[in-house]
Amino acid sequence: MKVGLYFGTFNPIHVGHLTIANHLAEHSDLDQVWFVVTPLSPFKKKSSLLDNHQRLEMVYRATKEYPKLKPSDIEFGLTQPNYTIDTLTYLIEKFPDHEFALIMGEDNLKSFHKWKNYELIIENHNLYVYPRLSKGSVNEQFKNHNKIINISAPIMELSSTFIRKEIKAGLNVRPMLPEHVWQYIDEMNFYK
Repeated sequence: MKVGLYFGTFNPIHVGHLTIANHLAEHSDLDQVWFVVTPLSPFKKKSSLLDNHQRLEMVYRATKEYPKLKPSDIEFGLTQPNYTIDTLTYLIEKFPDHEFALIMGEDNLKSFHKWKNYELIIENHNLYVYPRLSKGSVNEQFKNHNKIINISAPIMELSSTFIRKEIKAGLNVRPMLPEHVWQYIDEMNFYK
């Protein structure tokens, strides 16, 4: 099985995340897309970042009606701070019959050469890159690379930061969130 790993804090998960993940699940050779919820580092206190399990719950609620999209808490049990290469190593040991690929925005590809062991990652895993509006350019070594698959997904310039600010200001963000996620945030009074 080919699995695309979509990493993020998902604080909260929104329709932009879902649109990109579903586009990849439907328009690429990936069998599933796993939303890997990045845990809160015990060394960093970010008041705007919800608890790991609350964010995982939102991802679960957002994806439960999409059979190809799955929530993942795989990083919750790994040593912090955690690096992508460590998560990949762990997943390969745990799921030897799966093939793992990374899903990232073009903005992340621009700084990919700064990631820990990025050479090993790109040697052993495909990168599915979706378009983002961002400054700077992609490092020359990644242009026309045989492991990088550029996806013509819709450009989604919606951010969790923007959504949290709107909620704090008392504005209606319901169209930006999957319905079950909006209900959970409203019910729990998150981000106010």
